[in-house]
Amino acid sequence: MRFILFGIFLFSCNFNAQIVNKAGSDRVKPSDTLVVDSGHKDSLKIFKPTIYDYTYRTQFSEKKIFDTVFTHNKTFIYSQYNNRDNFGKIQFANVGSGFNPLVFEVNAEQNLSLLPTNKSYFIKGIKDINYYDVKTPTTTFVYHNSVRNGANLQSTYTQNIGKEFNFAIEYTGLRSLGNYLNSLASNNEVLFSGHYLSKNGKYEAFAHFIHQNINNQENGGIADLDLFLNGNSDFNNRENLQVNLNNSNSQFAYRRYYFSHEFKPFNSERFPFKIRHTIFNQTNKYYYNQSSAERYYFTNPLELYDYPTSSKKYSKNLSNTVSVLFDQENFKLDAGVRHQLIKLGVGTPFPKSLNFPQELSENRIGAVGNLLVKLWDKVELNSNLEFSSGKEFGSFIRSQNLVRFEPIPDYFVNAKVNFQSAAPSFNLLINPSVYKSFNYYFANTKNQSITEIGGDVNLKWFKSSIFANYFRIDNYTYLDSEALPQQSSSSVNVSQIGGEATFTYEKFHLNPKVLFQSAISNKDLLPMPAFVGRANLFYQTKAFKNAAEIQAGIKVYYFSKFASREFFPVLNEFILPNENSYSIGGQPIADIYFNMKVKKMFFFIEAQHFNTTLMKNKSFTAPYYPLYDFRLNLGIVWYLFS
Repeated sequence: MRFILFGIFLFSCNFNAQIVNKAGSDRVKPSDTLVVDSGHKDSLKIFKPTIYDYTYRTQFSEKKIFDTVFTHNKTFIYSQYNNRDNFGKIQFANVGSGFNPLVFEVNAEQNLSLLPTNKSYFIKGIKDINYYDVKTPTTTFVYHNSVRNGANLQSTYTQNIGKEFNFAIEYTGLRSLGNYLNSLASNNEVLFSGHYLSKNGKYEAFAHFIHQNINNQENGGIADLDLFLNGNSDFNNRENLQVNLNNSNSQFAYRRYYFSHEFKPFNSERFPFKIRHTIFNQTNKYYYNQSSAERYYFTNPLELYDYPTSSKKYSKNLSNTVSVLFDQENFKLDAGVRHQLIKLGVGTPFPKSLNFPQELSENRIGAVGNLLVKLWDKVELNSNLEFSSGKEFGSFIRSQNLVRFEPIPDYFVNAKVNFQSAAPSFNLLINPSVYKSFNYYFANTKNQSITEIGGDVNLKWFKSSIFANYFRIDNYTYLDSEALPQQSSSSVNVSQIGGEATFTYEKFHLNPKVLFQSAISNKDLLPMPAFVGRANLFYQTKAFKNAAEIQAGIKVYYFSKFASREFFPVLNEFILPNENSYSIGGQPIADIYFNMKVKKMFFFIEAQHFNTTLMKNKSFTAPYYPLYDFRLNLGIVWYLFS
């Protein structure tokens, strides 16, 4: 695959880009991309594409142009290995090793599937897959350096065949050795996607195949924290610090085949109906591998089962949906029926003495519905409803309702009311292990129900926004300090409020973002910092006779001190702290950066956690897991429009 992508890169470089927009001009749409030489009767038509001829979309979103504008938010995205703004999370010491979530969020990818929390940050769900429409072959490279040894490179190639069909190929490879013993991260992704729209517009199809692997060595954290905290220069080389696990690693494989197509059987103007059929097959596999049982988890051989030291569990979802759509510009209604075959199982049967099932399987029947209403170009209502039921995993209900309106030009208000009732994450329902205390089958669970009410107000003044969210979680399912699943008999209530703004004086800008949160009840079941905030002070200007654009500044990230949950490598989940745990946070994380844009290439250069050059690093991502030390982080984004 790497040789194929290298060949594509060479092929792309042999074409001269025909993009005619200058720096910044992609913010204003040109009147026409077609230039006609009218001096002769049989003049040739010469196409001169602009950035507006290069678009992408997800299946259920509007088209967007390739974002080549040098905005301040990109420094938060392309300085991260997963190319996402990870506000509300804190990264482990090695890139590719995940994050500790500081803010409560609902992850729909964990519904009726096996997805460990710390393996979720690299995953692309159905709604994350992009489909392209490009005038000429297009290649994108996103590069990040790694810790000590390795790199992270995402390569995307897309091309239209005629006006009707587009295909895209994407490969991502990440390898990072890390500074600590037994902390290697090795992730990769292969993605093929295609989009077809017939000439008459009556038939449209979306398809993709994705396979992702998220593999990590697991070290269990620092064995002796005093050696890390006392600042002894012998341990400036982090490999001199002993860790709790020495021969363990975890693997997560995520694979999906997806095909969705729709057809307009009648004249669109008189009968705006469509028939849509969607089918996909998704398999999630999680492995916890050890060459031998780790002494960190047991002291007496009687605490072990006669079971393989390496364990496997999996989930499968074969989904088939048929729906009818009423499709007009300002009113869309989609209603259909869905059948799912869902399985959850383990690779090797449990020890017979436990009498736990090896596999749970069921057929589920349900219904789906979507409604979109637009009024006066000022109000938009978007509602989604999904219901299904089965004997093994019970009923599933998800309702998402969003209202967006613009009472005054350039002032937007978004309000949402969401509800979800579903079986707990499959990773908390079953687990096999050679260690007796880590085996469980969580039978007869109740649905975990989450009600979310919130919204945000976006103001033209200082490009500011204010947001608030309230969550009520009934039958909250969690892992206790012994790494065993439990359900709360009373609800957990979480409130969040925050805001963001950008203040500008000439070429200087200040962009702060803050979030205050609190678990109103059952605080001990969901530890969280009361405050999470960041500030970005930067200078931005054109340079080199307007041939380039630069940003230079300082970013500070901070979360208040709190008694964090502990990371549990066997499950790749976070468990409640025990009596020997301690608090983390309360210390700033400062980065100095210099970013530059040259044509369609971006450079992101950061001195991360540079304040540890002035003082010893005593910050933690999670108990026993130190935050990363000072490092020079490099990110490169390169668009090649052939």
